Parts: sequence; C-alpha cells; structure tokens
Amino acid sequence: MSLNESIVEEAALEWFGELGYAVGHGPQLAPGEHAGGTLTPALSQGERESYREVVLVGRLREAIRRLNPAIPEEAREEALRKVLRVATPSLVQTNRAFHRMLRDGVPVEYPRPDGSIAGDHVRLVDFGDVRANDWLAVNQFTVIEGSSSSPAGRGKGEGASGLHNRRPDIVIFVNGLPLALIELKNAADEDTTIWSAYAQLQTYKAEIPSLLAYNATLVVSDGLQARMGSVTANQEWFKVWREIDTDSQPPSPGLRPPSPSGRGAGGEGTKPKASLELEVLVRGVFERRRFLDLLHHFIVFEEDPDSGALHKIIAGYHQFHAVNAAVEETVRASGMTETGSMLREEAGTYWSGRQRGGKPGDRRAGVVWHTQGSGKSFSMLFFAARVVRHPAMQNPTLVVLTDRNDLDEQLLGQFKRCHDILGQTPVQAESCENLKELLNRASGGVVFTTIHKFMPEKGEKMPELSSRRNIIVIADEAHRSQYGFGGKVNEKTGEMSYGFASNLRDALPNASFIGFTGTPIEKTDANTRAVFGDYISIYDIQRAVADKATVPIYYESRISKLSLNAAELPKLDAEFEEITEGEELTKKEKLKTKWAALEALVGDPKRIALVAADLVAHFEKRLEAMDGKAMIVCMSRRI
Repeated sequence: MSLNESIVEEAALEWFGELGYAVGHGPQLAPGEHAGGTLTPALSQGERESYREVVLVGRLREAIRRLNPAIPEEAREEALRKVLRVATPSLVQTNRAFHRMLRDGVPVEYPRPDGSIAGDHVRLVDFGDVRANDWLAVNQFTVIEGSSSSPAGRGKGEGASGLHNRRPDIVIFVNGLPLALIELKNAADEDTTIWSAYAQLQTYKAEIPSLLAYNATLVVSDGLQARMGSVTANQEWFKVWREIDTDSQPPSPGLRPPSPSGRGAGGEGTKPKASLELEVLVRGVFERRRFLDLLHHFIVFEEDPDSGALHKIIAGYHQFHAVNAAVEETVRASGMTETGSMLREEAGTYWSGRQRGGKPGDRRAGVVWHTQGSGKSFSMLFFAARVVRHPAMQNPTLVVLTDRNDLDEQLLGQFKRCHDILGQTPVQAESCENLKELLNRASGGVVFTTIHKFMPEKGEKMPELSSRRNIIVIADEAHRSQYGFGGKVNEKTGEMSYGFASNLRDALPNASFIGFTGTPIEKTDANTRAVFGDYISIYDIQRAVADKATVPIYYESRISKLSLNAAELPKLDAEFEEITEGEELTKKEKLKTKWAALEALVGDPKRIALVAADLVAHFEKRLEAMDGKAMIVCMSRRI
C-alpha cells in the first residue's frame, strides 16, 4: 500500500488517540459560516467564531477557570485578554512573550477585600497534573488571515481580497492553545521530500503568523523521516527525535555503552519495533507528561550578541532525557528526598539513567558525557533550569565550576543570555572573598566561578563556606585532573597542599556534585568518579554524527619536520618545576622527559610557520569548493 499523506495523517492521529488526546477534524471546529455555507453552527459546536481565531477560546477560558479557582473572575478574564492580544510587530518576539506566559503564568493584579492590590499569576497549563489539562489533536485546521475584513477566504492560498487560506495537517491544542503543528508530505511522490513540508512551514510563518505566535514546536515528516524544530530554526536545526523512553543497563565499569536490551514487549515506554521516525517522535515528544516537561523546562530563547537576532532553542532528545536523569540523580545524591522513578534510556551509543552504585545522600550525582559540538552548554543550562524548580531541592544554590577564566566567561554569557528560563540572573565570583560572600546565603542563586578560587590561605585548610545540602556544584569538563583529591608535599618547604576537589569538599561539605564533559572518562581515572560518580548519560560522536548534531571528523596525514630549539629548554624546565612541585621524583622525571621535549619539538617556530602556511593554503583551496569554517587545536597555550 502506498504511504501517502492521508494514510500518515490517519496513523498520526491514531497515535495521539493512544496517548490520551481527543481527536478532532477541522470541519468540526469550523465557524458556522463558510464559503458556500456547507457547515452549520451545530456542527461547529461553538469552538470558533471565525477562521481567524487560532485559539479555542472556550476551552482556554474553562481551563483558566479550572486551574485558578482562587483568582477573581475579572482577573481571569484579564489574563485571557492578554493571551489573545499578545501580538507584537515581530513573530519571534510574540512567540517569546507568549512562552513566558505559558511557562510562568500570566501576571495580573486585583483588589483584596482590605483595599490593597494583589499581584498574582494566572496559570494556563497545569504542569504537575496531566489530567487537569485539555488535550486535543485536530487535522486539517483551516486558518484564514490577511488584510481584508471579509470572513471568508478564496480557496487554498491567497484570494482576490488579500486573504491567505491555509490548512495545516495536524495542530495540537492544550487547553485550547495551538502549541504544536505537524506538516506532512507524501513519501510516494518522488518530487516531494521532508523539506517540502519545511518550506510549507515558512509559508505559514509569512501568511498565517497568528497560528505560529502560540507555537511551541514544529514537526515535518514525509511518513518515513521526521524532524522537529522551532519557529526560528533553519533547515539544519530541524532534528530527529530518536528515542521514546526505553530501558537499558548502565555502562560497564570500563565505560563502554551497554549492549542493547530493553524492557521487553508492551508498555508505552518501549520503542516500537521497526517504527517510523514519525511514530517515535510522536510517542517520544507528545506523550502528555513528556510534552509538559518539554514546554516547562526545555525551551529557551537566546539573543545573538553580535547580530541581535533572537533564536528559539528546543532541547534534543539526548539533552531532554539526560537532564531528567541528572535531576533525579541529583535529588538522590543530595539526600533531600527519597529516590523516585528514574528515567532510563535505551542501550547503545546513547544512554541515560541511574549511575551504578549511587546511594541516597552520597553527594555524587554522576557524569554526563555528551560529545563536543552536541550542545553541552545548553544541556547544562537546561539542567540548571530544571533542578532549581524541583520542589525537593527547596530553591537550591548552583555553583557552576570551570577550570579556566575564558570558559567561565563563555558559559556565564550563555546563561545570562538565557536567564529567563532560570528565573534569576547568574552572578560571577570576582575573587575568593567575593565567592564566600555569594555563597553565604540561605537559598537560591546561580554562581559562576573557577575552581582556582577554592584555594585557602597559604598553610591553612579551606574554610567551610556553607553546610547546606541543597547546594549543587556543576562542573564543566569534569574529567580534567584539576578536580582531583590528591594531597602533595612541597619538597622544599615541607608544606602540604591538597587537590581542588578536597578544597571543594571542605568548603561545601554537604553539596552534591555533577559533571559535564565532552570527552569520555579514562578507564583508570579514579578521581573523577570519586568526586562525581559514574556516567548517567552517554552521547558519543558516532551517534551525534548520525543525528547530524555534529559533523564527522576525517583524518588527513600531513608531515612537517621537527627540530629541537635548545634555547627554549631552560624556560620549559623552570615552568615545569613549578607545575610539578611535590610530585614523586621518578614520576616527575618521566613527565618532564615526555612533555617538555615533545612540546619543544612541536613548538619550534620554523615548524609552526610551516604548519601555518599549510593550513592557510589548505583552507583557501577548500573554500574554492565549499563554504565553511576552520578550527585550530594546539598542543598547549604556549604553542
């Protein structure tokens, strides 16, 4: 049987029905009057007065009343008016303004009995109770928009009156709000691809922007492939959703991903055998509990600091599942409450779940290994936003830790640009004393600092900064040696110094630690596990390349002669003495021989000039064939 558009549409509606959505058809929601007069008010059931209406006002009004019983009727109606009149000159700005209302509630004021004015927020959605919301999937939902005041359109496309008549394939309503749109194309048509559906979305943005103003997520599919993106996403950023919610065993101590194993047949969480990408996406994203999580915690707006352009970012499946697993593990590690159900992911090169051996209150929340280029900084942001709202954590303080000033600035900038989702503005510790002041608080706060600020006065032990349990230390590139525990004795002075991890534990004795890294932990690395625990999510480069989250890396051998610059050796020796102070002599000599000699050879100015010339020539030749950019990685900062 041919996999045409109507078959895919019917299958998708059936999946939504299985997920607990009511299923409707566009004509049932049409206004009573239509071009030709074929529909009656009885069939429309009063859902829409006009094809211009994209919000099902009756459903939204009822949801506002149901979810906000303590707020006066006048204030509830004011909130409804604000939602319906949210439009701004920019579609993206309107979308951002509405998303803030959706996530945080609509701000209203009303008089109290004593005459004072109360400030409150009217909830549009109940994020805690799936059943408290109204769920509806509708196909062929006609929208007519344009400059004319005529109530009728002129057929598909633009009519003589200047109206645009468009009919998206499937629209998902939650409490009457059109939060998702799915556009389908015929896979059997050799001239049509999934990107034909993407092009159709661009038409909707231009011609019926009122529908897109309320949109949380867009989906395109040809029945075989399926991709999800936002109203600002270009074609590149429409991504596959590859997992639903399956189970696997955690990685082995050798840190290889587990062999495939699942929960078995049956159950909503199991990935359908030989399933289409669209089915995986519908079941993985639109399962009602997961969709509420996505709306609440995994959508963020970021303004480009250079161009000023506003971008809407939606978490990928690897970020969504990893963050949910990380939050549950953090709650467990903090000892703030009993461990609840943990989200686990299917085995393979992508996995998220509970770490092996984790115990309540052990303060080790685990390590998230997501390969470089797959959005690690956004994963950290989504985690921070998710965990600060977790009721068990009681308004925690987050300490975001890096091991370099430039990384600290870079990550801080990311969090500041997206501070809306955090509900607070991050701050940066300027000094050790400032760090102490920032951590001397009863609750709340997102504090950025480098690990080097956790350094006690010379000859003294690191003082305790806070004994609270609801402090979470989020470490970037957690695999690095700077996070070690090791104590060292200075051979010249006899003084003992301790690793930064030890100082951290002394400063924040009851804090929980979670690490994010773009590279895997070495099998022999005991320090990282001692501080953070084991993996809770793995997303390696092979999976990232398959998902087009990052580009493949190809190795091309190039040869440049090495020569030893003897004049640089004394400088290297002096710097090495300082870095390895306190190391055992035999180990120190081995390191010195291996590193200093190699760096001197690699960093020879003549060789660097040769390599630089080759890089420039190679890049310029490549630009003749295709556009792109280049990144240079060096052995050390000196080079």
